[in-house]
Amino acid sequence: MPSGNGAVHASPSIRRFARELGVDLHRVHPSGPNGRVTRDDVQHFVKRSLHDGGPTRAAGGAGLDVTPWPKIDFAQYGEIERKPLTRIQKISGPNLHRNWLQIPHITNYDEADVSSLEAFRNEVNAEKSAADRPKLTLLAFLIKASIAALRRFSEFNASIDGDSLVYKRYYNIGFAADTPDGLMVPVIKNADSKGLFEVAGAAAELAAKARAGKLALGDMQGGTFTISSIGGIGGTAFTQIVNAPEVAILGATRAAMKPSWNGEEFEPRLMLPISVSYDHRVVDGAGAARFLRYVAELLGDFRRVLL
Repeated sequence: MPSGNGAVHASPSIRRFARELGVDLHRVHPSGPNGRVTRDDVQHFVKRSLHDGGPTRAAGGAGLDVTPWPKIDFAQYGEIERKPLTRIQKISGPNLHRNWLQIPHITNYDEADVSSLEAFRNEVNAEKSAADRPKLTLLAFLIKASIAALRRFSEFNASIDGDSLVYKRYYNIGFAADTPDGLMVPVIKNADSKGLFEVAGAAAELAAKARAGKLALGDMQGGTFTISSIGGIGGTAFTQIVNAPEVAILGATRAAMKPSWNGEEFEPRLMLPISVSYDHRVVDGAGAARFLRYVAELLGDFRRVLL
């Protein structure tokens, strides 16, 4: 709660933490010395709001009045088993809820012909010297193609800040890492300055840390764009949730052989389904279609990344 003069006493780090969770500090009861708001105060406010089914009310004053979460005795209908939410679910849940409610999501879909790319990737990984370097994954190519597209379509590497749009000239790419405890998003810093093998190595190292539960907070901060690739699991398409304060996220599922007309006949080509979910306040449908088509063209002929 604010002091008598209406001011909220909180450190810059706590104010940043509250903004990330979409919390209005004026509605948080402080428990720190001299009426200062602590990190626990913010977390307790979010938990209480979610439990009560009420809005957390974002820093800008926007909130959604939703009906309370239904309370049901599930055991009356049959046998149940109750397990606590994992630590990751408890942390990511409020952020995902905020992002889905406060960002107007739109998703565009396309396909990329990765026949030549996969042949090249397999050839490089099969070379004798491959044992001395990181294994090239499709994710590494997706990251480098995305960076090239972000340079051409700079609004995808931006963030809304009040009445301004902040265009970032650095490229920190987050990627979804599947772990035994849930999804985590480590960030490869300055990915634009790294080569393919460096990107592949950084992704492998961060993914290993995520699975081992050893990611530091700094490993998951500072992202400008995110990629979620679930091709190793399956699926044909999905809608990703934008990771605020970013404005877009790229998705990729499992590639499949499909007939493609080359002007004379149908030939089998390996097609990769890709999609991009974006904040419609920043990006429109036409811009998203151009961005996704450009990514597809880069994956179809990776030499274009050098242009």
